[in-house]
Amino acid sequence: TYRPIICIFTYLPIIYLPIIYLSTYLLGIWLSVSQGNFATFSPTFPSLSAANLVIAIGSIVMVTAFLGCLGAIKENKCLLLSFFVVLLIILLAELILLILFFVYMDKVSESAKQDLKEGLKLYNTENNVGLKNAWNIIQAEMHCCGVTDYRDWYPVLGDNVVPDRCCMENSQDCGRNSNNTNLVWKTGCYEKVMTWFEDNKHIPGAVGMCLLIIQILGMAFSMTLFQQIHRTGKKYDA
Repeated sequence: TYRPIICIFTYLPIIYLPIIYLSTYLLGIWLSVSQGNFATFSPTFPSLSAANLVIAIGSIVMVTAFLGCLGAIKENKCLLLSFFVVLLIILLAELILLILFFVYMDKVSESAKQDLKEGLKLYNTENNVGLKNAWNIIQAEMHCCGVTDYRDWYPVLGDNVVPDRCCMENSQDCGRNSNNTNLVWKTGCYEKVMTWFEDNKHIPGAVGMCLLIIQILGMAFSMTLFQQIHRTGKKYDA
């Protein structure tokens, strides 16, 4: 009686698994290429980035989906129940993190700004060429300077001195004339990057919504199949 459910639950994950992994992987690459430089600015979490987070979440969901697929193929209640519980935990964790993010958004924003300003101090230090290049690229491409504004560079490089990449028209030592604010970008890079994410939020939002729908469908299918197997008296197979 539950053969159609088994077929749906068995082959649906096989179809959507590559889609999940490919979409999250491509989203991770897109974030990495588009804003990967900005992720290296933090001295506290140098390897933490939205790209890594997206790829990690996609991988976890993919492994979990394999668990459910195996449970459906073997008609194993233990695997199906484990699949349901894991998806439920992931879903609750996502909701909690989302709520905490919005509740503490201002604190997170201020903490991020302070952390980035600490990273400015490493601009001209040895073994931090990547950070220096990242700041140069982001300031040149996004037409911004510093974290909140160009004056963030003064404690690092000296009064009225900013990197040359802050100049509207880049030339050697042009950053030494930052007292003339008509020559340098006034807007901070943090604001620019946040604006960029705001303008492109539909992309990760769409991927997140697809993952949410798939998670809910997976939970519904697994519990339905679990109940059907339970009614037939099938035991917990090894």
